[in-house]
Amino acid sequence: MEDSVTRLNFLFLFTDDQRFDTIGALGNEQILTPNLDELVSSGTTFTRAHIPGGTCGAVCMPSRAMLHTGRTLFHLDREGQDIPEAHTTLGECFREKGYDTFGTGKWHNGREAFARSFSCGDEIFFGGMDDHWNVPAYHFDASGQYASKFPVVKEPFHSNKVEWRHCDHVAPGTHSTDLFADAAIRFLEGRENENPFLMYVSLMAPHDPRTMPQSFLDQYEADNIPVPENFEFEHSFDTGALGIRDELLAAFPRSPEEIRRHIAEYYAMITHLDNALGRLIACLSEQELLEDTVIVFAGDNGLALGQHGLMGKQNVYEHSIRVPLILSGPRIPVGERRNSLVYLMDVLPTLCDLADVPIPESVEGRSLKGCLAREEEVHRALYLAYANSIRGLTDGRHKLIEYACGVTQLFDLQEDPMERVNLCAHDSSVDVIQNLRGQLFDFRDSWDDLTHPVGKSFWDSRSDLIPMA
Repeated sequence: MEDSVTRLNFLFLFTDDQRFDTIGALGNEQILTPNLDELVSSGTTFTRAHIPGGTCGAVCMPSRAMLHTGRTLFHLDREGQDIPEAHTTLGECFREKGYDTFGTGKWHNGREAFARSFSCGDEIFFGGMDDHWNVPAYHFDASGQYASKFPVVKEPFHSNKVEWRHCDHVAPGTHSTDLFADAAIRFLEGRENENPFLMYVSLMAPHDPRTMPQSFLDQYEADNIPVPENFEFEHSFDTGALGIRDELLAAFPRSPEEIRRHIAEYYAMITHLDNALGRLIACLSEQELLEDTVIVFAGDNGLALGQHGLMGKQNVYEHSIRVPLILSGPRIPVGERRNSLVYLMDVLPTLCDLADVPIPESVEGRSLKGCLAREEEVHRALYLAYANSIRGLTDGRHKLIEYACGVTQLFDLQEDPMERVNLCAHDSSVDVIQNLRGQLFDFRDSWDDLTHPVGKSFWDSRSDLIPMA
């Protein structure tokens, strides 16, 4: 292709369940992330990057569909388990412009969408979660079928039932993080042309089951890790998602000792993936590609791990909807931070703008290219939702959360970033609540929330909420 040597390359490392506040350079003194710290120093960090939430318990599925299509939550195909051809993907629009598009790791949005997005790849996992040490994976299939299955007896001590895993091989004893990083390194070392590339390296970490090489766990002492400031033994009311799998990973009521253990394992997984990032960056340097490559680092959603008495991401508190988002490389300001409200769905149009690739008409996200150059408003407010039980809105200063059970919460994020004090009962909050509710209804309608089954269910349950006149 023309001018291929001067075109930007992209390495996108996407993690699973990594919260926004899990990077040392961004203020977490408990975690070891030297390579992420260097990425923060060398690039621009969006400190208030969000997902809007999710329409199902597997929040990562709609989150990833929004990332890859740039579309809003209720304009996906169902919960994002597939991406229809009408929704152009990130890989697809770069592939059409002559990029080699490489995919490895977790893909939760349908085989056909993966096939049309990537021209090459390896160690591809179709699913939500699995054993990190025995990942059922596929080698790249140019036909896009990915039809092979392997037999497995999942509980040999209790059953002889044979089930079928969707994969064409398993690499026993290789941790998922290393499996995917190694596949990406092989791609970089084996390139046979000078086409620009878009690499999508999608990790399964730090999603549970939280296991990692022992040397990384040894770097943490659970007893020395403080419990979160907003730790609670139990959530104060039923959010509508307290019985979901994530919430059952720790006993009720929560104990500080168990929460410390979970956090230590979570941090160890992140330190391990940080190591993989360092190996990828070193390979780019060795291949003399680093100066022409934009590195993007992001997570698909956050995680509670004891905050508010919760364990999972099936809520719209900051710990579950805010994610890391860092860009570093050519055309990216060095050592900058942006506090604008942004969504992960804004990444697709941003990368298109940086690469001079046309933004597909199906995209609804907004390019952050201008915000990279200077602090500017991207979204005046963010719409938040979880399934049929929670709706919310934040304008950056305040956050309003409405629950199907009838509870209303209002937080001042500037004065109370850990969301500990519900201001709903304060007389001085009446005008703020009414203003945010008015915006909530505007977003409900513009995002077509009512057309989705979970949206209709939520709004039917909260018929007491009345739009502003």
